[in-house]
Amino acid sequence: MYEVGVIHGRFQVLHNDHLRYLEAGKKLCRHLVVGITNPDPSLTREDATDSERSVPINNPLTYFERHTMMRTVLAEAGLGLGEFSVVPLPINVPELYIHYVPLEAVFFLTIYDDWGRRKRQQFEMMGLKTHVLWERKPHLKGLSAKEVRDRILEGSPIDTMVPPATARLVEQWELRKRLVELA
Repeated sequence: MYEVGVIHGRFQVLHNDHLRYLEAGKKLCRHLVVGITNPDPSLTREDATDSERSVPINNPLTYFERHTMMRTVLAEAGLGLGEFSVVPLPINVPELYIHYVPLEAVFFLTIYDDWGRRKRQQFEMMGLKTHVLWERKPHLKGLSAKEVRDRILEGSPIDTMVPPATARLVEQWELRKRLVELA
């Protein structure tokens, strides 16, 4: 077991497969640091391996909303507030990592495509210790946040796709209305 692990994602919107990813990382460390990527639009960079990551409709939630969602979902899943931290992680600006996450931690990731391989390569080039939780072909990825956002935009139910806390917050924040405006 690692003392501290860092796991990351945009979590736009946090769904059940995200929760499985987070729980898999937590099983391997005493304290999990959840880095929320693309925390600030001014730090978001387009990347050729996944050009859709920076599109506004794919990033409808603010950092604060994702932070709130993460803490609420993880607490609802049974994690104590002392077992995890939630921080910004500007994934496209590696020189800033030192200001947000403990660089001596192990960095967990999953790999489905070139974007995942590029992040692993970036972490390793920085001398960070990595642990790949799993590597799968893209068609075996499972849920995507885009599918969840599309269902919200259509006005379709998402209850089977997301943790209960996510569903409540999506409703409370009127995310459908925001997605319609962005579309």
